[in-house]
Amino acid sequence: MTKRDWMKKSAVAVILSTSLLGFGGQIGQAASDTTSLQKSEEIAKLAESLLGKDYQIKAKGPSMFGSAELATYVYKKAGVTIKSSISDLYKSGSSVSQENLLAGDLVFFSSKGSKSPNYMGVYIGKNQFVYASQAEDAVVLKNISEFDNKFVGARRILSGNVTKQELSSTPSFKSEQTVSPNDLADKIISNGEKYLGTKYKYGSSKDTTKTFDCSSFTQRVFKEAGITLPRDSRQQSTVGKSVSMKDLQKGDLIFMKASVNSSSDRITHVAIYAGNGKVLHTYGSPGVIYSKFFDSNWENRVVKIKRVI
Repeated sequence: MTKRDWMKKSAVAVILSTSLLGFGGQIGQAASDTTSLQKSEEIAKLAESLLGKDYQIKAKGPSMFGSAELATYVYKKAGVTIKSSISDLYKSGSSVSQENLLAGDLVFFSSKGSKSPNYMGVYIGKNQFVYASQAEDAVVLKNISEFDNKFVGARRILSGNVTKQELSSTPSFKSEQTVSPNDLADKIISNGEKYLGTKYKYGSSKDTTKTFDCSSFTQRVFKEAGITLPRDSRQQSTVGKSVSMKDLQKGDLIFMKASVNSSSDRITHVAIYAGNGKVLHTYGSPGVIYSKFFDSNWENRVVKIKRVI
């Protein structure tokens, strides 16, 4: 082999090895991005699965959660260890703007109008985040755009370069509606009417129509209209848009406490507003039934009203 031939082969070997190294780096990056994507989706789903759980300051789960503790819990469940206080988490990872949020990012807010956050949540995509709310005494789902004046920052804990288009997370409820909200509300009421008289059973399975409790009934009739709701009444109360009594419309979900005289606003019942001053719901011996709503104990037990259509 001549010296010239040897130099040519050496040059080719260097080029090939360099190319392979670069290609290997791309594979490594792709693997890292895939892992981040999977973790992001897992964290988002874990956060959503906690909707309706109780709020308690500093509680670490699994049935009660404080603000930072909820984030720590879902990250740990996904195999990622993070800090356990709002102040520490606000210094973790890298800063992200509100416009570039991805599922799994931590979002921080201040109720005092300061730059130092005093509560936080987990962003799950679709402009939504999950957090343990002291005011609502539960883990709830909110649209982040409703908190613009309280938003102080966001941090990305997971590495990787996944894009918004690549990330997807299951929303708290899905609507497959192709009709107007009014028509959809009529369909929901019609779905419910066919179950009039069906027996009430506390804790009834979501997979049966032979019996219902209040939330399995609403879940069923909304599902038949193309809208998927969480299972229990407290979880259902965390989705959709809050509306006032004066704006009540057919198809709205009305959430109630245990009794008129109850000192707690803990939600124990849900009903569907059917229009004409009536609600369609199920309870006790009558089972699925229409009840008068205005100027009744039902009205006086109302905690909140949500619209999901």
